Amino acid sequence: MSAQEWADQALQSFESVVQASAGFRVREGQHLMARQVAETFARAQLGKPEDDVDEPERAIAVIQAGTGVGKSLAYSVPAIAMALARGTRVLISTATVALQEQLVHKDLPQLAARMEQPFAFALAKGRGRYVCKLKLERLAGGGSGGGDDDLPDDDLFPDEAAQARHPRHDAEARLRFYASLADALAQGGWDGDRDSLDTPPEPEVWSPVAAEASSCTGRHCPLFNQCSYFERRKQLVAAQVIVANHDLLLSSIGARLLPELDNCLLVIDEAHHLPATALDQFACEMDLSRLTWLDKLASRALRIGQLVEVEEIADIPNHTARLRAALQDLARLVMDVYGEQLRAPLPGRRSFNSSMPTRARVSGGLLPDALVGPLGQAAHHADGFLQALSAIAKALKSEMRDKPDEARRLSQLYAQIGSLAPRLEGVHACAQLLLQDAPEGAVPAAKWFTLQVEGDFIVVRAHASPVLPGNTLKNHLWSAVRGAVLTSATLTSCGHFDFFLRESGLHGDAAVTMLAVASPFDYARQGLLVATETQAEPRDAQTFTAEMVDALLSDLALVEAGALVLFTSREQMRQAVDAMPTAMRPVVLVQNTLPRQQLLARHRERVAQGLPSIIFGMQSFGEGLDLPGSLCESLFITKLPFAPPDDPVGEARAEWLRGAGRDPFSELVVPATAIRLAQWVGRAIRTEDDQAHVYCYDKRLVRTGYGQRLLAGLPPFALQRRQSAA
Repeated sequence: MSAQEWADQALQSFESVVQASAGFRVREGQHLMARQVAETFARAQLGKPEDDVDEPERAIAVIQAGTGVGKSLAYSVPAIAMALARGTRVLISTATVALQEQLVHKDLPQLAARMEQPFAFALAKGRGRYVCKLKLERLAGGGSGGGDDDLPDDDLFPDEAAQARHPRHDAEARLRFYASLADALAQGGWDGDRDSLDTPPEPEVWSPVAAEASSCTGRHCPLFNQCSYFERRKQLVAAQVIVANHDLLLSSIGARLLPELDNCLLVIDEAHHLPATALDQFACEMDLSRLTWLDKLASRALRIGQLVEVEEIADIPNHTARLRAALQDLARLVMDVYGEQLRAPLPGRRSFNSSMPTRARVSGGLLPDALVGPLGQAAHHADGFLQALSAIAKALKSEMRDKPDEARRLSQLYAQIGSLAPRLEGVHACAQLLLQDAPEGAVPAAKWFTLQVEGDFIVVRAHASPVLPGNTLKNHLWSAVRGAVLTSATLTSCGHFDFFLRESGLHGDAAVTMLAVASPFDYARQGLLVATETQAEPRDAQTFTAEMVDALLSDLALVEAGALVLFTSREQMRQAVDAMPTAMRPVVLVQNTLPRQQLLARHRERVAQGLPSIIFGMQSFGEGLDLPGSLCESLFITKLPFAPPDDPVGEARAEWLRGAGRDPFSELVVPATAIRLAQWVGRAIRTEDDQAHVYCYDKRLVRTGYGQRLLAGLPPFALQRRQSAA
């Protein structure tokens, strides 16, 4: 079948599904998007090319689909129909686990009931979200499991600060919790998925029983056939559609957990999150102060290595001593070089607060000469230690094959080393990136150090991160992908795709096609953007906030149904809460005073009763929140959500741009703010019947050149300008 025939067939499947849907409504934009998806995936040449000489054709579509287009249906039906016709699979990646679950538990089941050809689908999550039954069995039994140093507290509270924070009765309570999990698992009341617990535990509580790769022996484990994680893996093998998230997509490249990227159809939903996820994925850090884990790991490695007769353990004492000395030297030298900066007050504070991390960035990515030697030693000895651990792991697996009756004991020994090995891997990776010098003209990695007091510990950490997410994605993701669709409601910035294409590593890629599909909403009729121009300059935070709060409270007094107020800082929100009149307080729901779902449920209940209800929230309430109709008739934006490059990675990038004679504000800050503002404004109109007012109290939106750029990226609301009453 030709590419055109595949595309036509996939589009026909889409049209059949839409016509069979209840409340069918023709949406031109949705049809345009579906056609682009079908044509893109039809062009992609998957698998091993028939002609080894020619490069297989790649096809990537970047599609902005405005609110109300129905993008999930527009990408899923053509992609699935195409995959079934071509004998391949669809991999959908979303921004969060919550969005994954919406697709798997709501959207795909409805779609499967409407499509002519059946298909199986499954949800893929990182293995750390599943319980390791072997670890749980050991801890639920009070920590028994063999080993001279097998102390329960060491496994319950793996780092020194956690051990110091938790008294003995905390350990006992945690053991009881693990016993309750083991009982629920044994009785079939729980499936081993952290997210399916009524109250998912905090990461610190979950970590000791998580099925992490570093402590897993896979098929050698005596509980392999009962493993929650590998049971889910079996579902993935049989599924034509797999729903993952961006973190898992990037962390699994080359790991054979997900379909091979050169032989599947990839859909990246909420694609505007992909660049930030890439930076987080490839950043690294190491603790230079708390090193008892290193001696613990050495002790375990020596003891277990002797049991399985590994010669390489002879080098472990030397590597451990030299690595510890190098890290201690590094911590001392960091304080010698950067101590003044690390002890300085944080911006906006008058004095140093040891409980808040302070930082010192390495300017230009060029390490002081004094730090290079210790870092080189750390990288060298961490590498040597890791090679010894690899030899022990290999020997343990060999023993398991030869002595299946001892697999349980040997697996627990493997886990004892595996629980600490990632810290050593982190030291090695971080030291290597810190030592890395950028080629001439290239952007150097961001490098910085932090100081913080945690309990009784003064903690110095070293950090490093790539600076350009696009380079990282180009090298690690797009080099392997043949066919992909990236979509979101906010991919253009100030009306153009350029910023997203650079951030995502697709700028200048000949395989890329772009499409902007307008929302079906009549924004000029359905909404009004009210731009309030204060007398105070927004940069004068104290004066502006006082004037803005007065105007905001005056407007909030007129709210009759649901409203959402979005703040740019906790301090700004605190001042608004403090200034509220007594009569307004029962009407306002403040983020973090209740769990998110409870707060939203209370908001819906009040609006359903015909009462006013106002939510005060910050960034996390500015995206992904769906409050249609009367639930959000008024949206208030207290200040433009500028995201200045004041984190170490952003600072390093801005420094590099300035050094190249370019303007970080225009190239980075304004485009990033445009996307965030578009997300915030997108909370107002959610259906074709909604009517809403959007209020913005930042006069820069209508009085500056960059404000006009921001306006160009917003829906075409009717605009009303007014002066503040102050």
